[in-house]
Amino acid sequence: MKPNIKIGNRKVAIIGAGFVGASIAYALTIRDIAREVVLIDVNREKAEGEAWDIRHGLPIMGTTDLYAGDYSDCADCDLIIITAGRNRRNGETRLDLASDNVKIMHSVVDSIGQYYNRGVILIISNPVDILTYKADEWMGLPNGMVFGSGCILDTSRLVRTIADYVGLNTGVVNGYLVGEHGDHQVPVWSRMSIGGIPIADYCREMEIPWDEEVKQSLAQKTRQMGADIIHAKGKTHYGIATCVCCIADAIINMRPTIAPVTSRLQGEHGVRDVALSVPSVIGPAGVGQRIREKWDPEEYNGFFAAVDKVRATLKTLEA
Repeated sequence: MKPNIKIGNRKVAIIGAGFVGASIAYALTIRDIAREVVLIDVNREKAEGEAWDIRHGLPIMGTTDLYAGDYSDCADCDLIIITAGRNRRNGETRLDLASDNVKIMHSVVDSIGQYYNRGVILIISNPVDILTYKADEWMGLPNGMVFGSGCILDTSRLVRTIADYVGLNTGVVNGYLVGEHGDHQVPVWSRMSIGGIPIADYCREMEIPWDEEVKQSLAQKTRQMGADIIHAKGKTHYGIATCVCCIADAIINMRPTIAPVTSRLQGEHGVRDVALSVPSVIGPAGVGQRIREKWDPEEYNGFFAAVDKVRATLKTLEA
């Protein structure tokens, strides 16, 4: 499959019109990021209802042409976003979804493949690392054109948590997580900064406690946020929708950015044949480059533990 990555249509297809897919469509339209957004779902009536509901506010909020469609509308897209799959239930981990959602993803990829002629594929469905790996395998596109949201939402949550802890706005907090979008996410504390100052130095200067206990508390709070939201309201969808806008803008409007997203690693940190999050340059062709940098030993240990966990899950699916 040889894609054409020429940009110009500013067209997005969203597969899955559930809470996540509809929230992404809503966020894209009120941000006016795409010129055309098509919602595709096995329940056509549901997709039409979501499209109508969002369209009713567009005359005063944006110019996006939003409508319900089918897989044939995946042709000529700059970006195809896949949200289809069953949701995580209360008490489940994201990896618990693997068996069911791999089957759904295979069906979706087969349907897209009948009409695909260009564009980047962005996986949102969980477990995103597993599904990104499998979708990349099935689509057979050039390296980086299939990738997943990965740890971008976890990073946003961590930045919010740190900002609250130090009493500042999120704009001055810089850092990210790597590894699995799940229990094996790894905060890269050695790269965290506040206003360009290493976070340990900033906290010491401001006499804010900063030690292993504090770091573990912040990491655990961040890791638990998804489960806490699901326990409270049954699902998460707004947070990922706003994060997808950042990714979509980089791809559709050619505004390259750097974010910790998941893609099939090509030897970074000595790892191949698994999809995990590392800081990556995102642009019109998807992941253009994965940034190679040095981490502290404990951060590498956490990352390699994520590699082992995701590989083990992949093996169970192949058995």
